[in-house]
Amino acid sequence: MRIAVLSETDAAEPRVAAVPETVKKFKGLGVEVVVQSGAGLKAGVPDSEFEAAGATVAASAEEAARDADLVLKVRRPAPEELKLFKSGAAVVAIMDPYGNEAALQGMAEAGISAFAMELMPRITRAQVMDVLSSQANLAGYRAVVDGAAEYGRAMPMMMTAAGTVPAARVFVMGVGVAGLQAIATARRMGAVVTATDVRPATKEQVESLGAKFVAVEDDEFKQAETAGGYAKEMSAEYQKKQAELVKGHIAKQDIVITTALIPGRPAPKLVSEEMVASMKPGSVLIDLAVERGGNVAGAKAGEIVTTGNGVKIVGHLNVPGRLAATASSLYARNLYAFLETLIDKESKALAVKWDDELVKATNLTRDGQVVHASFQPKAA
Repeated sequence: MRIAVLSETDAAEPRVAAVPETVKKFKGLGVEVVVQSGAGLKAGVPDSEFEAAGATVAASAEEAARDADLVLKVRRPAPEELKLFKSGAAVVAIMDPYGNEAALQGMAEAGISAFAMELMPRITRAQVMDVLSSQANLAGYRAVVDGAAEYGRAMPMMMTAAGTVPAARVFVMGVGVAGLQAIATARRMGAVVTATDVRPATKEQVESLGAKFVAVEDDEFKQAETAGGYAKEMSAEYQKKQAELVKGHIAKQDIVITTALIPGRPAPKLVSEEMVASMKPGSVLIDLAVERGGNVAGAKAGEIVTTGNGVKIVGHLNVPGRLAATASSLYARNLYAFLETLIDKESKALAVKWDDELVKATNLTRDGQVVHASFQPKAA
């Protein structure tokens, strides 16, 4: 059995889908691993380290993918890459399938079995495979680091001979994995931290990290969570009440970090132009949802915008990729944990159990068809 690890075609994607640690583990399963030359350079992994771990380094994507049974990537393969894969090959990546039906159809027509790591179910046995959590954790940490860098003042309270420096005030909007890590990081850096979320279960989590919870706690709030643990979309009435509460709070903040995303939908708008205008000059907003349209009015993907009142709105793309080495290491471990369930230990061959709940949840295309229930072509 042969596994190919390819370079990313997107120049803005520095992560890589395997690291020497996981290459050694694949070799331990009796699998041949071929890595495209230069695939790990942006993540700090030279070809020599892959070779030392037992991988073969191929000069091109075509050479690496030739006869590969399993292809590993960070992002969904580009259309021009599909012709490199043999029919029936399994391709595993972060596929970003929502709103990209044409790309899914292209993968189906190429005859590959595509698996989307971000659709991994949130169940106990899949925790070690949870790409969304591993990457969001890093995004939450990096958001605070970026916020502190742009803020231009000290984060902790400092008592000096020249006087006391007050602690920065940090407000985290959306308390999922990224939000919780942002809270913990900001607290470690000495900030006064508050946070909000529409899910009642997060209140205790926020307070356990030493932050203060801010939300309208009415009956709708008490039922605002899906069975899968995601936030529900709130009614217009609730959003209005919450906006009023946040409006007064946000004007006093130095750094605001927004992390709210609902799978398959545009990011909800949490911070209006009026709220941005109410903030002090030098304040910073970090929008982690900018790739899905953003939580902050005026946020621009890939840009840092300075408003007329001197507030910075930071819209970095691919925030986990700003920690490429760590992000690659965690992503590669997520991949290995999943792929180990697809490889037969006796025959050392790819043996996908199509009725496994992990496979059903992540498999997008198979045998020339889009097979995932959420992405079937709609009937006329």
